[in-house]
Amino acid sequence: MKILILGNQARSTSNFWTVLMRRMRAAGHEALCAVPAGDDAAEAAIRAIGEEDPAFRKGPAVRLCHYPLDRKGLNPLRDMATMHALYRLFKQEKPDLLFASTIKPVIYGCMAARLARVPHIYATITGLGYAFEADNFFKKCVNRLSIGLYHCALAGAEGVFFQNRDDAELFRKVGILRRSARVLMARGTGVDIRRFAEAPLPPLPAEGCAPEEREIIFLLVGRLLEAKGLPEYAAAARELKTQYPAARFQLLGPPEQGLGSVDLAQVRRWQDEGSIEYLGETRDVRPYVEACHALVLPSWREGTPTSIMEGMSMGRAAVVTDVPGCREVVEDGVNGCICAAHDPRALAAAMRRLLDEPGLLVRMGAAGRDLACREFDAEVVAEKILVDMRVPRAAG
Repeated sequence: MKILILGNQARSTSNFWTVLMRRMRAAGHEALCAVPAGDDAAEAAIRAIGEEDPAFRKGPAVRLCHYPLDRKGLNPLRDMATMHALYRLFKQEKPDLLFASTIKPVIYGCMAARLARVPHIYATITGLGYAFEADNFFKKCVNRLSIGLYHCALAGAEGVFFQNRDDAELFRKVGILRRSARVLMARGTGVDIRRFAEAPLPPLPAEGCAPEEREIIFLLVGRLLEAKGLPEYAAAARELKTQYPAARFQLLGPPEQGLGSVDLAQVRRWQDEGSIEYLGETRDVRPYVEACHALVLPSWREGTPTSIMEGMSMGRAAVVTDVPGCREVVEDGVNGCICAAHDPRALAAAMRRLLDEPGLLVRMGAAGRDLACREFDAEVVAEKILVDMRVPRAAG
């Protein structure tokens, strides 16, 4: 089969779907990855998928092509240009199957694939995004438009993957999915448990040391978006710093532009006031996860939080909000702490629990690693996705 993997960024497609593309290649299928241009390093990583494993060298390489995409914009002319470009790409390449992920690739990719008569169309809903945060008039207008576009796009899909049941139920409730729609569940993109290997914790505070001496390092990994809970994280850090001045609250992630983003100047102000440390962005989060004691994600809603799964795989406890996606990967008191969303005080209380009982970091980190290996291994997730899409395995 010729399988086309459609993403909205080379970097995220490389980070999240490498194992899936590698398994496609290992099974002898032709994999074509379509992403917007502009990230040479990530594109090189995609082209090299499978080359390090001798078992996969006989399979066809992952090819890469580009298409135009305004990820965050609401300009209909640009979006129509994206759909037209994808239609031409599908007509030229004639893929047997489309696997589209993230909002615009799902909407315009599935529409274009239907027009181009791609035989098998699959979409994966990785999160609901800005359009479903309908708390003002403008967002409500975007929400109604998005519902209509999703409905048109997914009408021609053979199957739709969801990363949590809440999102699937919402899509049915608002009328996006038809009753006959084939709904599939996936454990997010999974986590490469070999690449994100278990790592020893940094030194823990001595037993019985004073609160002001407890240097516990918390890390939030995510794009600079309000919906990741950045304002709540900064407020909780500010509160905890008064009692635990040695505690550190780090933030790692790329700046974003457009709707729902947090201005970099605001991040700098939080840093200047001493509440958080902004670490910038990186292509490899592992050294930063290894240097912290716990991962934090006070998100408003997730598909399945990859940063938390990666932290769990490396043996780190997690502090998350009680929202769809997050509660699928964290069990309160077992591999982390769960708190109310949109509530800085509740977030501070959850992190204070780990500051007051540092021994929990060891126990919760070990439980997280065990859970990652049992349920979130990317190899297992990728295999299930291929089975659900009825992609044939390699002969023999």
